[in-house]
This record gives sequence, C-alpha cells and structure tokens, in this order.
Amino acid sequence: MTVELDLERVLCRLADLAGGARGFTLGGRDWPLRIFVVKSGETVHGYVNRCPHAGHALDLLPQRFLTADGSLILCSSHGALFEKSTGYCVAGPCAGAALTPVPLQVSCGLVLLDEGVDVDALAGAAR
Repeated sequence: MTVELDLERVLCRLADLAGGARGFTLGGRDWPLRIFVVKSGETVHGYVNRCPHAGHALDLLPQRFLTADGSLILCSSHGALFEKSTGYCVAGPCAGAALTPVPLQVSCGLVLLDEGVDVDALAGAAR
C-alpha cells in the first residue's frame, strides 16, 4: 500500500518529540504562525504558541513548554499551567481559559498539520 503525504504539512517525526514538546514557526509573512506540538502518551496535540493571559509565547526559554516533570504545559512568564490533552488552563492568571488548538494527524511516523488547516487564518487570530 502506498501512502501519499503532502510534505508541506509535515512538522516533524514523532520520534523528535522524545522531550515531550517542540515549537515551530509556520509561514513567512510579517506575522508567521507559531505553534507547538506536545506528546501526551501515544497522542500528539498542537496549540498556537500564545498565552491566553498575556498574548506572548509560552516558551520564554526556547523550546521549554512543559513543567519539570513533563505533566503539564507551562507558560514560563506567569506560571499558568495547561492540560496537555486539552490546552485547558488549570492554574494561573488565565485559569478557565484554553490554548488555541491546531489540528494535527500522525501518519507513517510523521506529525503533520491536518488537511484544511489555514495557517494564515490561525496566524491572524493569534495576533
């Protein structure tokens, strides 16, 4: 069986998420889309890299998206904590809010943007 992949949608290999999470910048316009992918068990989830409280990137220290034990997503600016599987803020100044999800799929050991994800629309909404 042959699987055709749209290589422009490939973010990384699933094996590249051994550290739990990884950030990406998509698009080359004035306002590129910054997202991150987090592994939760055998599942991956994508979110816009933007704190719902302050509007800036979660990883003030590059590629640092998780708490020390890897159980939660951390906004390193104000300490907000988010569930990996839902993006829901469980503690901090934005408790009750949620990260903006980015639909993903895994195929042939690769993490891809889901078909139909409009990078420009997500980037515009994240400004």
